Order: sequence, then structure tokens, then C-alpha cells
Amino acid sequence: MATTTKGTKGGKAEQDVIERLAGKGEETLHRLVELPGGTRALKAFNDLKTRVDDLSKKMRGVEALETRLAKLEKEVAALKRVQKPNATKSTRRAAP
Repeated sequence: MATTTKGTKGGKAEQDVIERLAGKGEETLHRLVELPGGTRALKAFNDLKTRVDDLSKKMRGVEALETRLAKLEKEVAALKRVQKPNATKSTRRAAP
């Protein structure tokens, strides 16, 4: 858990607070399991955590795709700019 370093004021007090909070959290979980449907609620919370983790991983992948897409759009725009003068010259030659 939390460790304290020498020279920090209140280090022991902070550690005690964290230990108390951890103990209260465990106590709350035990009470929740004892309630009707408590086990199902905990399972649902764990499933939700897993789904949120999966979603965040997918969103990181989407950001990478957006970056690649922006780069490709710039390349296509540059290619179109290069092709425009050639396209107008070829149509002028074909007309006369």
C-alpha cells in the first residue's frame, strides 16, 4: 500500500487513513455480498469495468486510425494539386 519516507510530515497519519479507507472498502464489499442480489451487483460492476477497459483500448485504436486517415487525406490533396495542371493541358490539346 502506501509507504512513507523519512522527513515527510504526517506520513504515518496518511498511511493510517489509507489503511482505514481500505478496511472500510472491504467491509462495504462484504456487506454488499450479504445483501440479496449483492453478488450479482458485484459481478455486474466487474463486467462493467472489463467493458470500459475494452472500450478504452478500442478508442486508442480509433485515435491511431484517425491520425493515419488525416495523413492520407493530406497526401491525396497534394496529389490532386499536382494533377490539376496536367489535366487542363491534356484537355486543351484534345480540343483543337
